[in-house]
Amino acid sequence: MKSIIYLLLMLFSLQPITAQNKKTDETTYNPNAVKDSSKKSIKSAVIANIDDATIRINYYSPAIRGRNIWGGLIPYNEVWVTGAHSATNIEINQPISVNGKKITAGKYALFTIPGKEDWIFIINKNYQQHLSDDYDEKEDIIRVTLKPVLTHQPLERLQYFIVSSGKKKGTIALQWEKIRLELPFTLIN
Repeated sequence: MKSIIYLLLMLFSLQPITAQNKKTDETTYNPNAVKDSSKKSIKSAVIANIDDATIRINYYSPAIRGRNIWGGLIPYNEVWVTGAHSATNIEINQPISVNGKKITAGKYALFTIPGKEDWIFIINKNYQQHLSDDYDEKEDIIRVTLKPVLTHQPLERLQYFIVSSGKKKGTIALQWEKIRLELPFTLIN
């Protein structure tokens, strides 16, 4: 009974936000939508429809809470679950192309390796992992080196975004503290 109540609470807590682009139908549980005092990482999700594709990212959103994040809480040059607790995962209902590599429809884990200058964004086959404890580089589908963008305003909680950037094109972005990382993709028919 408790699990049914918890599921209903989670379903009713999903909050729609206005899409940033008319071609994107984005719904999310936005961990930054309200001021919170939780010391826990908040279970969060972002769902977007871009053209006829549906993309969903499920993650736990940690907070800054006055801590030194980059090179502190999150070490440089180590695989990070890019969230908290279990591996952040992405579900896509049709193939996409990332950096010229085809990724078939399915469910995958997202990891990053933060660096002072460059980050490595990883899509991995094993989406059922606790932190990066079970991470195996042999299960990587793709690794893409990206330059993080510095933002002016810090974002208290880690948040993912899925944004349309034109016909059959989009961007998966993550932002936390004063760092934003963007991974472009193209839908494949």
